Amino acid sequence: MSVVQVGLVDTTGSIDVDLLHTVAAALNLQVTRDLPQFWPLQATVRYLPQTSSLPAGVWPVKLVKSLPPGEGGFHLNKHNQPYAEVIASPDSDEWTIDASHETIEMLVDPYGNKLQASQSLRIVGNAIEDAPGEFEYLVEACDPCEADNYAYQIQGVAVSDFITPRFYDPMSTPGTRYSFTGAIKAPRQILPGGYISFVNTEEDRVQQILWVDPSKSPVLNDLGPADARSLREWVDGKTQGAVKLHRRRNTALMSLCRERRAKLQGFANARARYYSAH
Repeated sequence: MSVVQVGLVDTTGSIDVDLLHTVAAALNLQVTRDLPQFWPLQATVRYLPQTSSLPAGVWPVKLVKSLPPGEGGFHLNKHNQPYAEVIASPDSDEWTIDASHETIEMLVDPYGNKLQASQSLRIVGNAIEDAPGEFEYLVEACDPCEADNYAYQIQGVAVSDFITPRFYDPMSTPGTRYSFTGAIKAPRQILPGGYISFVNTEEDRVQQILWVDPSKSPVLNDLGPADARSLREWVDGKTQGAVKLHRRRNTALMSLCRERRAKLQGFANARARYYSAH
């Protein structure tokens, strides 16, 4: 199995370089330690300090100041090679969750068209439940659990939770992990703040169940027939506005991450002094 290389690139010029190195190291640990426990892939992540140089074979995750209206984070270039764009600002560290999200989804489905058949869902009152038919679900590895309060931390960096392949099982089984953190407790469960997209073959439509506003009931969103772009790029462009509007920061996790990074830096400084003295 070949190893996929992902490069973190700051095109904003405003993010602290030490933080960029720390985030790249945390993402690398996530994709080498956590992700392969459930998804059969091999990948590495590194920070690329020069925006003018992109080594051959590296899939970039670009930090940008903004995205045009109707454009999501996932893209294919003119040669159908994947890359991602993430809005980042020095005012908040929540972009690290987005960078993790885009990296994981790009690795799990590099070309944005992977579909997984499973039992269909419906909204009944305020609840989402199984329905008799089947949908073909777009494999978006972080969307059902994408809200910031389900993120976890690696070495002081907040990263996204993600589903496992068992998320598409027909029924629950004891001891099964449906997301890495265990926040998702059953197949096809959508957590508050998340969503799931699927092809409704009977109606020949792309639809979503959106719960991006946790203060309200989930809703069915009909996106219509897909266009010529990859399915995920097209879906992201139609969804990101609603996701951004209702996003809620996990201030407790962000505070914990900053405290942990400071402790780890102090530990690293102490180790450097020790080795310089011997």
